[in-house]
Amino acid sequence: MSKNSRARAEDRAARAQAAREAQKAAERRRTIRSVTLVVVAMVLIVGAAFLFVRATDGSTDVTATPAGSSEFGVTMGDPDAPVDVIVYEDFLCPFCGDLESASREPFQELAADGEVLVEYRPFNLLERISDYSPRAVNAFAVVLTESGPEVAKAFHDLLFENQPSESGPFPDNQALLDLAVEAGAEESEVSEGILEQTMRDWVDAATQAAQEAGVQGTPTVLVDGQVVQGSPEEIIQAVRDAVA
Repeated sequence: MSKNSRARAEDRAARAQAAREAQKAAERRRTIRSVTLVVVAMVLIVGAAFLFVRATDGSTDVTATPAGSSEFGVTMGDPDAPVDVIVYEDFLCPFCGDLESASREPFQELAADGEVLVEYRPFNLLERISDYSPRAVNAFAVVLTESGPEVAKAFHDLLFENQPSESGPFPDNQALLDLAVEAGAEESEVSEGILEQTMRDWVDAATQAAQEAGVQGTPTVLVDGQVVQGSPEEIIQAVRDAVA
């Protein structure tokens, strides 16, 4: 074999070896990426499971002041109604959204008939998912303080009607301000409080009050001081049973 032939053969062998090494390196990178993705997925699943348990913790050891007596909520109905209902909620909690969607009309009817007094007590439970949770409660506090309970209740309803997914995207403070104005608030009265989050002390106090009452998850619903658990339909039926 001539020198040129040997050189060409050696060159081909070197290129083949380099190609094999490159292929092995690519396979190693793919393996590392696959393992990394599996680990990340497991972390996300475990985190989501923790938050699910935290958000749906059904502790029955809750001692709350009667409906209408808290400074951290908005009421609906006659203060002298024979049955009082308290709903602890987080504006990001999807289970709260399900309950609100199912119960709004029947609770409104019972309140209008003078049968129940309902108090909604929002607080910050899910900040570890998104800062939307405390920002929404802050906006609610601003509207309640500046615009009164009627507008605050309308704003409360709009927050749930426009509730974001726990995975986002999450409305910014301007979007919250727009909803407040839609609910009937004067923009000049609530703009600074919502955009600058001036009621965060209120949010912290409301959250502390809920925790001190023994609330560990949302929604937590009390009917005449007793925690009621179950599906939205079961909770609504428990309120109806208390009225009957």
